[in-house]
Amino acid sequence: MTATDAPLIEAPLPEAPLIEAPLIEARHVSQRFGPKPDLAAKIALRLKLAKPAPIVHALDDVSLTIRSGEVVGLVGESGCGKSTLGRVIAGINAPSDGHVLWKGVDRNAMSGRERHELGLATQMIFQNPMAALNPRMTVEELLWEAPKTHGLARSSERNTYVDKYLMLAGFDPVMKKRYPHQFSGGQRQRVNIARALAVQPKFLVCDESVAALDVSIQAQVINLFMELRDKLDLTYLFVSHDLGVVEHISDRVAIMYLGRIVEEAPVEEIFKRANHPYTQALLSEVPRIEHGKRRFKPVEGELPSPLDPPKGCHFHPRCPFAMDRCRAEVPRKLEIAPGHLSACHLNS
Repeated sequence: MTATDAPLIEAPLPEAPLIEAPLIEARHVSQRFGPKPDLAAKIALRLKLAKPAPIVHALDDVSLTIRSGEVVGLVGESGCGKSTLGRVIAGINAPSDGHVLWKGVDRNAMSGRERHELGLATQMIFQNPMAALNPRMTVEELLWEAPKTHGLARSSERNTYVDKYLMLAGFDPVMKKRYPHQFSGGQRQRVNIARALAVQPKFLVCDESVAALDVSIQAQVINLFMELRDKLDLTYLFVSHDLGVVEHISDRVAIMYLGRIVEEAPVEEIFKRANHPYTQALLSEVPRIEHGKRRFKPVEGELPSPLDPPKGCHFHPRCPFAMDRCRAEVPRKLEIAPGHLSACHLNS
């Protein structure tokens, strides 16, 4: 057999790289709040003897992806729906429409055991540390309650288990026999953090978790969050109205306005090249040393009511660049740079 007669051996095609599913993802999530009409109310509505009850449109077709190990900052004015989105992603509220996926699996399609495990893997830290703690329980009891209920440790391990997570949160275990009212706001928030960590989560939703603290204590708690991220391989959704805090802690930032995410990008991209007029207006309000004596101008106008949100782009009543198209058509999120999405008609 000559060399030319030898059979050809085809080289194997290289395998396509596996794309890891995001840790958690919200897809086209909407959330509406309002009373459900009973039978009498339905009859009255059908006969036009009554008006429909007002509906709060808290979230409107929101999609957000959070990858493992990432810190995503969620920013917006009070009443824009960012806390509601945090609760939906954490599993506290069920969305009116849309889906929440954990590692690519729809939460609604999970078995009871899978949903139980997801409930432990996802924890939320709230804004008011005192309101989140039972005033009748000591710190030790507060911390031990969930691990005991879910069988994460034996009763004989109670002291070492509680002490371990208190120390992780920077709280002195010597004080674990005391009650919440005996501590400062910063100490109580550390107890809340320790309690969340005690069920060994993978993902934390921090809902304005430093907003109620003094500035010096805020810095300590933010640094604690960053240390815990590295130690425990945690992923965060950090909800805040403070852009300075978000800039310090986040890898990526999503800007929310009246129930919609209007811009999303890596943190440096947002602060250097903000695209959406609302994001630009928010950033213009952030005090900077380099700005000197410049006078800061707040975003003009009032946030519209979520009971009756504007048609088209929700921001158009306050936008200096609003066009007729903005008043009628909802803008799509377009990728204007790698990883930088913006929902504004000026981009199309």
